Amino acid sequence: MSDPTRSFDIGTLGGAEPAVAPTKPERRPVPSNGSADIGLLLLRIVIGGLFFAHGAQKVFGLWGGLGITRTTENIARHGFTGYAGALAWATGVTELVAGAFLVLGLLTPLAAAALLSIKIVAIVVKWGVPFFAAAAPDALEIDLLLGAGAAALVFTGAGRVALDNGRTWQRRPLPYAWLFLVVGVGAALVVLLVLRS
Repeated sequence: MSDPTRSFDIGTLGGAEPAVAPTKPERRPVPSNGSADIGLLLLRIVIGGLFFAHGAQKVFGLWGGLGITRTTENIARHGFTGYAGALAWATGVTELVAGAFLVLGLLTPLAAAALLSIKIVAIVVKWGVPFFAAAAPDALEIDLLLGAGAAALVFTGAGRVALDNGRTWQRRPLPYAWLFLVVGVGAALVVLLVLRS
């Protein structure tokens, strides 16, 4: 007869019952919280939708945007003269694709980290402009809000109302959050330290 205080079962003395090793669940369950899922869905739609719109402004000139030529000129004015064209395309396309991925809840930590990277660069190169949007059209306030929203989604994940539902980075979000945060910050540092003249 087994002792319930043992950490493992050695079976019976007669050997009629084999030892049974304790089993671990193979998949960690996704926590169920309907109100948090709705909140994350709203956050993803707003943050992802705004980034998608900014990408469309940069690449296609939609909704009063600069278009790719004027975006290139704007990036060059911030000190990226040798790589302004490539960065204009990279920024615009990343905002389009990663913004759409956030709205859909697909590869959420990676998409959010990519968008956070863009906002880290924007805040650093624009440092010194007015903070509040009421004081200047190119203020830091909007960059900070969008960057903070992206950073929050790196850590929270997409929630259950998403294409990521049940994926590993949703069941165990913290290790993936740190990994993608390091990738996003690293990409921002490469852009700032290597590509800026």
